Amino acid sequence: MRRQLRSRRAPAFPYGYGYRLDDQDEVNQNYLADEEEEAEEARVMVVADLKEEEKEEEEEKEEDEKEEEESHGQDTGSAWWQKLQIVNEYLWDPEKRMSLARTGQSLSLILVIYFFFYASLAAVITFCMYTLFLTISPYVPTFTERVKPPGVMIRPFAHSLNFNFNVSEPDTWQHYVISLNGFLQGYNDSLQEEMNVDCPPGQYFIQDGDEDEDKKACQFKRSFLKNCSGLEDPTFGYSTGQPCILLKMNRIVGFRPELGDPVKVSCKVQRGDENDIRSISYYPESASFDLCYYPYYGKLTHVNYTSPLVAMHFTDVVKNQAVPVQCQLKGKGIINDVINDRFVGRVIFTLNIET
Repeated sequence: MRRQLRSRRAPAFPYGYGYRLDDQDEVNQNYLADEEEEAEEARVMVVADLKEEEKEEEEEKEEDEKEEEESHGQDTGSAWWQKLQIVNEYLWDPEKRMSLARTGQSLSLILVIYFFFYASLAAVITFCMYTLFLTISPYVPTFTERVKPPGVMIRPFAHSLNFNFNVSEPDTWQHYVISLNGFLQGYNDSLQEEMNVDCPPGQYFIQDGDEDEDKKACQFKRSFLKNCSGLEDPTFGYSTGQPCILLKMNRIVGFRPELGDPVKVSCKVQRGDENDIRSISYYPESASFDLCYYPYYGKLTHVNYTSPLVAMHFTDVVKNQAVPVQCQLKGKGIINDVINDRFVGRVIFTLNIET
C-alpha cells in the first residue's frame, strides 16, 4: 500500500545546529520512492499468489470430481454386489443352515400342514361331486321344465342361410350337392335296414324297460325323400333351378307331439309377393314327422336313432331375385313366433336363383 506522507515542518533546532531543510526534503522523497517500490512489489506478489491459489483450487476441484466419479462407480458396483449377497443369503444361509429364512424343520412342518389342508379340501370336493352325480341320471335329464320347444335346422349348409347360385354355373351350386350327399349317408336304405326296425306309422314307439337298456330305432330311409333323395336326381334339383332343402327338428329327450298329432311343416314367402313361390313339393307327402319316431330316449341308449326329415322341393320359384322364405313347424304346443330366436319352431332363409 502506498503510504501518504504528511507534510512536516522543519523542527526548530537550537541555534548553532547546521541542519538544512533541503537535505530533509531529499530524505523524504527517497523514503517515499522506496515505499512505492515496496508496495508495487507487494502488489505483484499478491496477484501472483492469487493466480497460483486459483490454479491450485481448480486442480483440486478436478481431482475431487474424478475421485467422486470413481467412488460413485465403486459404490454402485458394491451396492449391487451387496444386494446379490443378501439374496443369496436369503435363499441359503450356510452359517445358520437356513433357506428362505426358515430352517429345514420349519419348512417340513409347513409342507405337512399344507399337504393335509389341500388333501382334506380335495376330499370334501370329491365327496360333494360324488353325491351330486348320484342324484343325476346319465340317461334322462333331471330338470326338463325349462326346455324350449323344438328348434329346427336345414341342410345343405349355406353361409348366412343365403342360397345363391347360378343354374348355368355348376361351381356355384356343386358345394350344396356335396353337403346333401354327405348328410344323407346315414340314411341310406341298406344301412337303415341293417341297423333299425320297420315301425308301424301313426303311433308312438314306446319302449319299456330299464333306462340303461338299449332302445331300438325306427327306419327312416333315404328313399322316403323321393325327388330330393339324390337317388333319382344326383344334383337335388340345383341343376334345373328347382333346389331341395331338408329340414329336421332338434332332438329332445322324451318329447312327444301333443294330442297324438304329428308336427307338420309349412313354407311360404316371409315378406313380399306370395307369388314369388308358386309351387313347393314336400317329401314325405304328408310334410310331417311321423309319430313312430317319438319319444327319443337319449344318445346313450338310442344309439342308432336317426332324426326324421322333411324335404322341401321348390319347383317353381321366381328367378333372378332374392326371395325370403320362412318354414314353420305346425302343431299343438309348438311355438314358432319367437322374435329374438329365428330357429325355435321356424327357420328363415333366402333363395336367389339366377339363370
